Amino acid sequence: MSEDTLPSQARYTFGGDEHLFVEISEAMSLPAFFKGMAICTELQRRQLPGVTEICPANAAYLVRFDPDLIAPDALLAALKDIEAGLGQGELQLQTRLIEIPVLYNDPWTHETLMRFRERHQDPTSTDIEYAARVNGHASVEAFIAAHSGSPWFVSMVGFVAGLPFLFQMVERAQQIQVPKYLSPRTDTPRLTLGHGGCFSCIYSVRGAGGYQMFGVTPAPIFDPAQRLPYFKDLMVFFKPGDIVKWKPIDRAEYDRLLLEVEAGSYEPRCVPVSFSLNDFLADPQTYNQQLLEALNEH
Repeated sequence: MSEDTLPSQARYTFGGDEHLFVEISEAMSLPAFFKGMAICTELQRRQLPGVTEICPANAAYLVRFDPDLIAPDALLAALKDIEAGLGQGELQLQTRLIEIPVLYNDPWTHETLMRFRERHQDPTSTDIEYAARVNGHASVEAFIAAHSGSPWFVSMVGFVAGLPFLFQMVERAQQIQVPKYLSPRTDTPRLTLGHGGCFSCIYSVRGAGGYQMFGVTPAPIFDPAQRLPYFKDLMVFFKPGDIVKWKPIDRAEYDRLLLEVEAGSYEPRCVPVSFSLNDFLADPQTYNQQLLEALNEH
């Protein structure tokens, strides 16, 4: 499959009596993600009786259904009909462009990673130093510039409540890739910016983890109390299809933003955008520059 074309046909697998798993592609790509999102959006629009949950993922999606209200074969036929109707046409997504501040090389993840060096590929370096080296960057500063210089797609939300998986919006040869720890840590600070394979993430809560740790954000992404204004509709902030721009900040800015969070007044910069898959694939670098201008205009 070419990286700039939609996968030809999905693979459908029933899981027990109430779930249908649909694998769009064996490999993650923006076309695979867009195809899954388009199918999930159309399935939601149709409001089929008996469909109780629709869960999009990186290159797949899961549908939960009530077999007393919709026959499994009827649901399967509906999903195949939606897939057949997509073709190779224009795929447009109305979504959000969100700026997330990041304190790279922060003291909290540094303290944590130093406690777990025996589980790392290179115990003599830090996570971000290792990531810079294996991705061919001359310095940590150059790596941070590459990591924060392009937008990232939220391809799925889960694993723990509110945790987003993000896929870098660059040509595949330019994607940052770093292996996970040799064995997982038993501790990761809350709101750590992590990376494993080709995916970035933000740890929504403190806990175990195996992704490389690059920094922390002061911006909460999961708020069960819905105290902050941007959680008024849902306790989970990110949605599949969101586009994220990392913004490097220093310690003084981190502390300032943390005070806003504690005061209940913080809100991340967020603007509505229209994303065209075809236009992006035609010229990713130029399209990203035009896309990110929306933040400067806001």
